[in-house]
Amino acid sequence: QVQLVESGGGLVQAGGSLRLSCAASGIIFNDNAMGWYRQAPGKQRELVAIITSGGSTNYKDSVKGRFTISRDNAKNTVFLQMNSLKPEDTAVYYCNAKGPRIFTRLVGNYWGQGTQVTVSS
Repeated sequence: QVQLVESGGGLVQAGGSLRLSCAASGIIFNDNAMGWYRQAPGKQRELVAIITSGGSTNYKDSVKGRFTISRDNAKNTVFLQMNSLKPEDTAVYYCNAKGPRIFTRLVGNYWGQGTQVTVSS
């Protein structure tokens, strides 16, 4: 069974920082691209940042220079460091994995349950 468990969300004032974590199980973590998406009320889910199995990263334009995605393959965990937070960053943040799962090696697209990030002005 694949599980992605997010943590680290919360309420923070504008200009503050949060660090999100996503612990993965049931996947071949090293071979998965890991990403963070977010969904604000009334809006579509959007990609925030992604890190490939090789460590290459890509970011949504509005978070470049403020957010950093990283991964710890030894701990099957991906992180999102968010600095200089703005009210418009308020959303539910979801962890995503794309790649093979353990045992079957079937490639899938997996989601966590999400963690709320609220930035007050």
